[in-house]
Amino acid sequence: MADRDEWVPRTQLGKLVRSGEVTSIEQAQAMGLPILEPQIVEALVPDLKDEVLEVKPVQRTADSGRRTSFMVTVVIGDRRGHVGVGIGKAKEVRPAIERGIREAKRNITYVKRGCGSWECRCGSEHSVNTRVYGRYSSVKIEIVPAPKGTGVVAGKTAKKVLEFAGIKDAWSRTFGNTGTVFNFANATLNALRETCKSKKGRES
Repeated sequence: MADRDEWVPRTQLGKLVRSGEVTSIEQAQAMGLPILEPQIVEALVPDLKDEVLEVKPVQRTADSGRRTSFMVTVVIGDRRGHVGVGIGKAKEVRPAIERGIREAKRNITYVKRGCGSWECRCGSEHSVNTRVYGRYSSVKIEIVPAPKGTGVVAGKTAKKVLEFAGIKDAWSRTFGNTGTVFNFANATLNALRETCKSKKGRES
């Protein structure tokens, strides 16, 4: 809290958040302003949790020999419609995780949840509001609304991203090299971004 109290924003969005003119991630996204400061997310979404999806050692050859660093993929979310994915690199795991969390905060998005399943129509926010598609690098994913009680039927990485967004029921289909965790997580995140761009998302 002390760090946020001492925060001096450097971007337009940061100044609007600090002054109280912007009070939610949804409002920031609607304005089209990029989130470049992690403190913006800390101010707007205070209950974020984080989890490491993958820790991957990376070696490179230097004049002095091989050097090992770590590449960490992280997901953050509040399970109430806000989720982000980030990657961090450092010589040690802990700093890599911290960098991944900071990047995930800058990549955070609002997810329009709902009951898009024609089999359910319960009206609660347990699934995605409509069928959505996402892509990142060679990975593609389709996320389909599912009836309440179905659970999240998806690969391990996509399932974790969906759960952190607050999606409890959904089906999915994936294409490409889903073994690359960072690409898979970002494809899922890009699909969730589409929930706010769909016609149903705008009208709900």
